Amino acid sequence: MSETTKAGGPAGGRGGKVGARPVRLGPRSVTALVLVSLVGLAAFCWPLFADAGSAVTSHAGDAPWLFAALLPLLVAVVVATIADCGMDAKAVAMLGVLAAVGAALRPLGAGTAGLEPMFFLMVLSGRVLGPGFGFVLGAVTMFASALLTGGVGPWMPFQMLSMGWFTMGAGLLPGPGRLRGRGELLMLSAYGFAAAFAYGTIMNLQGWVLLQGLSSGISFQPGAPPYENLVRFLAYVTATSLGWDLGRAVLTVVLTLTIGGTLLRALRRATRRANFEAQVTFGGLEKPPAGEAPHRTYVTYEPE
Repeated sequence: MSETTKAGGPAGGRGGKVGARPVRLGPRSVTALVLVSLVGLAAFCWPLFADAGSAVTSHAGDAPWLFAALLPLLVAVVVATIADCGMDAKAVAMLGVLAAVGAALRPLGAGTAGLEPMFFLMVLSGRVLGPGFGFVLGAVTMFASALLTGGVGPWMPFQMLSMGWFTMGAGLLPGPGRLRGRGELLMLSAYGFAAAFAYGTIMNLQGWVLLQGLSSGISFQPGAPPYENLVRFLAYVTATSLGWDLGRAVLTVVLTLTIGGTLLRALRRATRRANFEAQVTFGGLEKPPAGEAPHRTYVTYEPE
């Protein structure tokens, strides 16, 4: 009995090759991501709406609770993505490898004018692997790097959320299956430049509420109207962190334009070989013409 294939052969996909596409978002994945993002936004912003007499007016007291809520929510995103896309242990293994590489990259530039090469890796990984996978990767990478560098503190769960959003945004960029080459690198560079400032700004919001009464012009004033505190916050960001964020943004652009193409190809090759979403089904024997014995089995490879 001979064996042949239908719709693409052993490599899966038509023409014998499966394209490397980002892991798609299903309804459960979207629900999990929206839930964790709403929890994150509430955690970042609630001090702006707290009364002056509130017992807790900074993030120092809520960080442990946020971390306790964040871990099961991250697990929920992974489970939802697996349920929607049929991923297996290969996807989880790639998540672990990329998180380890990102965690190892972070200490190389931490503390030096904001030069953090891990942001470049997160942009490319989010682009190749998609928003859901990217969000989990960003958060897990920041958690692993905090353990590696001893940077565990009230800021850690907020860093995990911010890096998750940063990586997820790269996965939401347009043209994941069509745009390639120089145009894609330019788009990723522009995103990395803007998102590096966005990451620094939202992390400043976490630290800024700890600075109460230091200066009437830039410090957080508990109980003040939100718009007044936002004006102070913008002044604080301008005065303290624009230079730091600029170093991070420029390094992300330089690395993306110089070695981004090589790394994108490597990530896509690994994703294609892992073939996360391929589904294999086996058909029955083909009904032979009258007088002939069965001789063919159909194997169908159907990437979603």
